Amino acid sequence: MNKVPECLDMDALRSFVAGIDAGSFASAAQHLCRSTSAISAQLKKLEQQCGTALVMKKGRHLQLTRSGEQLMSYARRLLSLNDETLRAVRGEALQGEIRIGMQEDFGEALMPAILGAFNRQHPEVMLTARVDRNLPLLTALARHELDLALLWQAEPQAGTPLIGQCPLAWIYHPDVDLAGMLQRGEPLPLVVFDAPCVMRSRAIDALDAAAIPWRVVFTSHSLSGIWAALQAGLGVTLRTRAGMPDRLVTESQRLPPPGTLGIALARADRGEDPARTLLQQLIAEAALPFVQR
Repeated sequence: MNKVPECLDMDALRSFVAGIDAGSFASAAQHLCRSTSAISAQLKKLEQQCGTALVMKKGRHLQLTRSGEQLMSYARRLLSLNDETLRAVRGEALQGEIRIGMQEDFGEALMPAILGAFNRQHPEVMLTARVDRNLPLLTALARHELDLALLWQAEPQAGTPLIGQCPLAWIYHPDVDLAGMLQRGEPLPLVVFDAPCVMRSRAIDALDAAAIPWRVVFTSHSLSGIWAALQAGLGVTLRTRAGMPDRLVTESQRLPPPGTLGIALARADRGEDPARTLLQQLIAEAALPFVQR
């Protein structure tokens, strides 16, 4: 007789996801109306079933281990399918309004597919979307003008789940004589967003640390302006490869290692909402291809 496969506990998975999203299992316990000891016991059970540690402490924050990141991806899908199944069997339809914002890098690549499919499957949910830069999105969240926002996060923040780290790259047009500029000691021409900008600051700090002179030759309010300036051969930028035009190339030998930047899915504190939770899970899953493995 074949051995019956072991089943993961859905309640334990829900506590696991809630703990990471909230930044602590104590906060998750309060949100789920359970004791902290009960949530801890569920996490221990999951780790025993998986045969490995799932979370670790980093300062005051929780951080997923490599196995924890893998489980998180499956957990969100399992919970989403579980909840969708119950709604379908009970004849319940998702309703309400969701206001979502996305950083420009993700708008073109993610928004049409995610929001289009969600709208077709749940027509009674009213969706409004906005593509903008980090600071306006964070401001809109603080003012409760947005419910969800997919954006860049340089440092971990409690209550804002980090989807993962996205590799950065120095990007330019192949017609730019990058090697010659560096050899002659000429200031590196930078194409960047207006300040404040996380990637602008990261580029300047990296070049200063490597003692490479630089000058800003082009600034833009929009990502499309950045791409246009690069394709015109005006200079070099530091960004992710998300949405990078085919004519552009990356540099990894002559310039300092650019590192990575976190992708976070921030949300306004408006209580539990099934439609928002489902969309949040879909966005987190769709963003995974951008994450460093």
